This record gives sequence, structure tokens and C-alpha cells, in this order.
Amino acid sequence: MMPEAITSLQNPKVKKAVKLADRKERNTTALFLIEGYRELKRAADSGVEVTTLFICQQFFLGTNENALIDQVKNQGAEIVVCEPHVFQKLSYRDRPDGLLAIGKQMQRSLHDLKLHLGYKKNPFLIVAEAIEKPGNLGTILRSADAAGIDGVIVCDRCTDIYNPNVVRASVGTLFTIPVVEASSAETLKWLKETNVKIIAATPSAQQEFTHANLNGGIAIAVGTEQLGLSQQWMKAADLQVRIPMHGVADSLNVATATTLLLYEAVRQRK
Repeated sequence: MMPEAITSLQNPKVKKAVKLADRKERNTTALFLIEGYRELKRAADSGVEVTTLFICQQFFLGTNENALIDQVKNQGAEIVVCEPHVFQKLSYRDRPDGLLAIGKQMQRSLHDLKLHLGYKKNPFLIVAEAIEKPGNLGTILRSADAAGIDGVIVCDRCTDIYNPNVVRASVGTLFTIPVVEASSAETLKWLKETNVKIIAATPSAQQEFTHANLNGGIAIAVGTEQLGLSQQWMKAADLQVRIPMHGVADSLNVATATTLLLYEAVRQRK
């Protein structure tokens, strides 16, 4: 039996969830928001600890929500029913689907990634340095999942991997692959110790990405939307590659460029 629906925007549980839209609050509490059926399903299946699940049946799309609610409840979450106007206050989507949860952040380190890789001979990684736009970072994660990446390392973060728009743009793939946050210095040291070759994506490179050898243990490194990779990464790279541009623009969106590089590597590694 469902609890009585919350009708007030001043409810303490609602106010707590609303605050998590702010990065400072997420950093302080180590909590974050997960909105949407696909995102919540992937979080639950991946073992993300959900503390609270807000639901509004009037917004359900009929995608087996009740089974997912039972799954999350059985994993220990509190179920909170909301009236539509309250849920709309919580939601950061134009068309909410009636499911929004508070989850505990997954604190993963480079050591955890090493354990995940185990004795894998040729790890396939992405390094995303100082990506500024949540949508781009989320899309990179989605492409990484599709390409079967072994892990993503977010260096010198400009955007928070637990930003609601990262979760949304990743369609929950944030939870399906190991995502680690670390400094560039730590990551460069770790990659060297792990014998992983750094492939730097830059418009100034001489070699086109389709002519480069992307086999073996590699980390494809991509940089900021405006400036690209820093000199620290460019100097450390074992190989620099470019995507040919035949129009007026001199570079692609970072998420689009990453996807192209990933699938060329997938093609070669078959």
C-alpha cells in the first residue's frame, strides 16, 4: 500500500531533494538525483544505493514502473508519493515520467579501476579532461558504454559527473561502466604504470585517426570544448591523431569526436 501523497512544496523531503540540483549540496552530502525510468533502472541494476524514490503515478508512461518501484523498495529505498505539482517542482525535465530518486554517489578511485581491469591485457579507456558541458560528458559516457569501454577517467573536472544533466544525457550509462575522477597528474602516472598508451585527439595532429594503430592498451584523451587538451596531456601523449575536417569548422563537438574515435578503435580491435 502506497503512503499518502505529499501536497506541500515545503515538505522537508521535497526541500532536501530540490537542494541537490546545486553542486555544492551534492558535494557536501555525497548524494545526487536520478530521474527517469531508464536511468533509475540502470542505477538499481548496477547496485547504486537509492535512499529515497519520489513517484507520481499521473506522469507514468506505462513502462513497468511498479516492478521498478518494488525493486528499488526491496533494495532499501523509502517510497514517497507526490501530487503532480510537487513532482514538477522536483523534476528537471520538460516531460517528467513520474520517477525521481536520491542516490548515494559512487566514490571510485584509480585503484578501483585497476581492480576492475584485473589482469586484462589490453584495456580500452577514455580520459576526458576538463569537460565543461554536462550534456557532452553524458553523451561521452553513453558512447563509451555502447563501444564497450573498460572505464572512463574524468580529469580536472569542470562539470560534476553527478550533475542531473550528466545523468540524463548518459541515459543511466554513468552506472554501467566504471567512471573515475582524478587529477591529470595522478592519471598520467597511473597510465604509465599500467602500460596504457595515450592517444591524444587534436586538430593540429598530422596523422588521421583512421590511419593510427588503436590496438593494444589505449586511453583516448579528449579535452575541453573550446581549447582541447592541455599541453600537459599533449606532451605526455604517445600518439596524436586528428579527425579530418572538410568544411568551414575546424573541429567537431567533443562528444561527437569521441564517438568517432571510439568506433574506429572498436573496428580495429575486432
